[in-house]
Amino acid sequence: MLLNLRLSCCTLAILLSAAVASAQQPSPSSAPSPDFIYLDVVVTPKNGPPVSGLQAQDFTVLDNNVPAPINSFQAVAAAQSAVECIVVIDDVNTGLQNVAYERSEIDKFLLADGGHLPFPAALAFLSDSGIQLQDGFSKDGNVLSASLHQHSTGLHAISRASGIYGAIERFQISLDALLALANREASRPGRKFILWISPGWPLLSGPGVEQQMDDKQRRQIFSDVVQLSTLLRQGRVTLYSIDPLGASDFAGRAFYWQSFTKGIKNPNQADWGDVALQVLAVQSGGLALNISNDIYAALKKCTEDAQSYYELSFAPPLEHKPSEYHQLEIRVDKSGLIARTRLGYYSQP
Repeated sequence: MLLNLRLSCCTLAILLSAAVASAQQPSPSSAPSPDFIYLDVVVTPKNGPPVSGLQAQDFTVLDNNVPAPINSFQAVAAAQSAVECIVVIDDVNTGLQNVAYERSEIDKFLLADGGHLPFPAALAFLSDSGIQLQDGFSKDGNVLSASLHQHSTGLHAISRASGIYGAIERFQISLDALLALANREASRPGRKFILWISPGWPLLSGPGVEQQMDDKQRRQIFSDVVQLSTLLRQGRVTLYSIDPLGASDFAGRAFYWQSFTKGIKNPNQADWGDVALQVLAVQSGGLALNISNDIYAALKKCTEDAQSYYELSFAPPLEHKPSEYHQLEIRVDKSGLIARTRLGYYSQP
């Protein structure tokens, strides 16, 4: 069955009607020049919070294994961070039996520290009818908690037991929603986090699933990968995947997505797994957390990335083809530290 993986008019209309947070004067880092590749880099030890105090000379950027001179560099501390956060509550893929627990954990996160959030946040709700983003952003977790309780969980029009056809519909709704959010955030300045609480949408491939792909489907998947990668990069959006099922979701799919994180160079390599939620999260420089169902702890871990990070840019090679994939690697000249950022980008001459 061929899938039309383009944005639905309904989803766009919902998002375009959402009010944008109060305007702020863009800094040079929030209004980047299209001539450079801009990266947000989080540096951590193997286990522990982000590390501050590093200098430009501590970093090496490799573009397709070739060192690229750093054009600009800025260390961002918690007091300077201007990150905005969208928490996505995925009722399409989570299942009604787990939604109540998921919501209680989100509420716990919103009300921690008396409801004083470290940065502006907004809630988005994904249902069978598409995604709905609440109006504006707020640092008042009490306000967001009230909004969470006012938004009821809808009944599923798509049966989770309806086999491959239901899986295709959920895949379509989920991907449309992410594309819509990415389009919206790409037009706004500053850095953003999308914390997507979900086991992930159906991969339509891999263990237990038989789905043949033809050339047209592979070209569409590749086009969507390029579009999402570019929108998330240009919009400075980092995506995080938080599995509310934790250890109970350790079926074959729980780790199958890991084989798709390397990036694809052409449509012939495209597969449904290349647009898995976890893959897109890791590719964007975020995390895919599925070891524990402690959603509160996972949300706290993701938001730690806003406390200390580094903004840097470099000039891409002059000679490159449209949609040519470039693998990225950031090395830190300090023992025991790991730099996390986008795993790659697609050239847009």
